[in-house]
Amino acid sequence: MGAMPSRPHLPRPHRHDVLIGLCGLLGGGLMWAVGVHNNQSFFHTPRWLGLIALVVISAAVLLRRSRPLIGLGVGTAALGVDILSGGLAVTFLIYTDLVYAAVMYSGPLAARRIPQICGLLTGLATVVPLAIFGDPVALLVGPFVALLTLTPAWTGTVVRNHREEAAAARLEAERVALLAELDRREAVASERSRMARELHDMVANHLSAIAIHSSAALSLKDPSATDEALGVIRENSVRGLAEMRRLIGLLRDPGDTAEPVAISTLDALDTLLDQARANARPGGQDIVLCDERPAGADPLPAPVELAAYRIVQESLTNALKHAAPGRVDVTLAHRADGPLEVSVISPYGDRSGPGHPAPAPG
Repeated sequence: MGAMPSRPHLPRPHRHDVLIGLCGLLGGGLMWAVGVHNNQSFFHTPRWLGLIALVVISAAVLLRRSRPLIGLGVGTAALGVDILSGGLAVTFLIYTDLVYAAVMYSGPLAARRIPQICGLLTGLATVVPLAIFGDPVALLVGPFVALLTLTPAWTGTVVRNHREEAAAARLEAERVALLAELDRREAVASERSRMARELHDMVANHLSAIAIHSSAALSLKDPSATDEALGVIRENSVRGLAEMRRLIGLLRDPGDTAEPVAISTLDALDTLLDQARANARPGGQDIVLCDERPAGADPLPAPVELAAYRIVQESLTNALKHAAPGRVDVTLAHRADGPLEVSVISPYGDRSGPGHPAPAPG
């Protein structure tokens, strides 16, 4: 047997709506019991119908959030019956809450239309009784209808607009926070990538020199040459540790009072070349600098000089590991309003003999 189709059901009413409905029902019943109601009915309508209208409109309050338009329709019918039977103040009060809830909890279209309809009813209630009865007292019907419909509708519109603006502001704040978090993650990823490149550029040169000279120290039989190779190994290990400390300094707490670490620039290129010449001497390589930059020129931006410094450093490291004996030319050129040109040219050929290990990737 096929499954029985599920019956549509109304959502459970909110506990606040149940409380409002019960308070309205008990309050209206108490007022009826003590005789606080209008004893004059229209068209000989039984006055007990006012109690029925009170029960119906109190039940309609249960729909004020889940089905606000249905609740307003039921409440309007109950209000009409209550007016015909004489009128009970609690019924009018509950009806104003139904109008307010219809504007607050219905869709955008209904929320716009209900205040317009209430305004139209207020205008008609002001003009039509005066035209029919010709008595200025009939003008009081208009303000009464305005208090009953237009005022709660306008109040609901104001509150709804404020809530929508608050929700929009909250969503915008969440969006900004999300974008800020994405920017932060991107910045962290970029910083990690930069630090990885920085670590490679700083330490690879020293480690390559240590590897080459340690191989030379193992293969050479001359004690003086071995001592020289060990001295170069020690010098590069000390320099590598210093560079590592410099990188760690970049990770210090921003509140640290220590002096900021210096950024490598082309002004430190002579020191780099002296170190590279010492490392390249056992391999028969001669490093020569040709600086074609104009004298007295303004320094380039720090990121440009740092990038140029790292390019030369990495190129010399590769030449130390892979180039054949011979001259290694390092050329710097910078024309006015032009780019900075950096070139490192090393000889190509077989590297054989003691102290020259086979090329390795890196």
